[in-house]
Amino acid sequence: MFDNLSGKLDKAFKNLKGQGQISEINVATTVKEIRRALIDADVNFKVAKNVTDTIKEKALGQDVLTAVSPGQLLTKIVSDELTLLMGGSKEDINLKGEPNIILISGLQGSGKTTFTGKLANHLKSQRNILLVACDIYRPAAIDQLKVLGEQIGVDVYAEPENKDALKIAKNAIKYAKENNKKTIIVDTAGRLAVDEQMMQEIESLKKNLNPAETLFVVDAMTGQDAVNTAKTFNERLNFDGVVLTKMDGDTRGGAALSIRTVVDKPIKFISHGEKMEALDIFHPERMASRILGMGDVVSLVEKAQQNFDEEEAKRIQKKIRKNNFGFDDFLSQLEQIKKMGNLKDLMGMIPGVGKAIKDVDIDDDSLKPIEAIIKSMTINERENPDVINGSRKKRIANGSGTSIQEVNQLLKQFDQMRKMMKTMNKMGGAKRMMSGMNMFGK
Repeated sequence: MFDNLSGKLDKAFKNLKGQGQISEINVATTVKEIRRALIDADVNFKVAKNVTDTIKEKALGQDVLTAVSPGQLLTKIVSDELTLLMGGSKEDINLKGEPNIILISGLQGSGKTTFTGKLANHLKSQRNILLVACDIYRPAAIDQLKVLGEQIGVDVYAEPENKDALKIAKNAIKYAKENNKKTIIVDTAGRLAVDEQMMQEIESLKKNLNPAETLFVVDAMTGQDAVNTAKTFNERLNFDGVVLTKMDGDTRGGAALSIRTVVDKPIKFISHGEKMEALDIFHPERMASRILGMGDVVSLVEKAQQNFDEEEAKRIQKKIRKNNFGFDDFLSQLEQIKKMGNLKDLMGMIPGVGKAIKDVDIDDDSLKPIEAIIKSMTINERENPDVINGSRKKRIANGSGTSIQEVNQLLKQFDQMRKMMKTMNKMGGAKRMMSGMNMFGK
């Protein structure tokens, strides 16, 4: 996500590297490169021109402090402007009233039904959720929503034989009230903006249901087409917020950077991948930081806290104190990490790491050989890795479909990690680290 744009902006800032002061010439050259980078990322031309004109004006109007280089100053200005371009600050969805109705709209193939499941999963800890299947056109839509509902433990209301979306929705509201459901999320049929009959249907749903929140789901990979479609839908629906899906794909980022200015509606969520946990609240300032290669530590800590098992952490900490942290404990920690989302995205949130791994292929499958090696060990070997000798390594390698070299590498890394944990424990580092995480959560 945004790799191409990040690389080009980084190149643009290099024009100021080594420059002692900001001048009209070096700023003009840098701003020209920034504008080109934004347009290449499929940002609306007028939006790109306006934001770069503002950046140039602000850069020339500031004196550079001796402690700050021109490149650092311009990076800060660009970060501020990108943040404003994407909305300035996060905007939450409206969860007032009971039952609270959220209407989901979007184009065919935008990932709308998957997002509906992700949103229910995101909200289920706060609210008693009911999913409503109002896509009466796509044969597999109802089944897909039922599968997602079962996967996340949320009820789904459907009437497969009924071909009246409004009647289904009204019956679902009655059912929700009778069964104490606090929030109703209505999944509608994906439609084309040119399909007048289906546009009238979604308009009728909004008018009659009077939802607290209407969200428009759009595929971020479609760039400016996404922005234009959002504009057309907004003229008919006057929706409350935008959801950008498929942010893990080969997207140039133009939709995320343009949509707020063109449509004047906030981006509320970004979705990436198929996992039900792969949904993030949209924070403009954090996204700007990631685009500029500065990472996003706050989001990383929040993800860790969401998937943080306090009892498991206490158990692990106790084992570290007694110096008997084993491979079963390590496997448990890998499971916690996998719940947090795509590995490359997570690593990209660490400042400075995003650029380093830009061309490196990292996915969740990269953990499978490690898991296979550990699962090929006996219980005794997992608890006491020091007993693993040459013949045991050969058996483990054969059992896991890996090589002896890979087994050796894992054993070496595990030994180093245990030594580091032992050192941290002596210094009280684990406790300090947990205190730091709690500080971020406040």
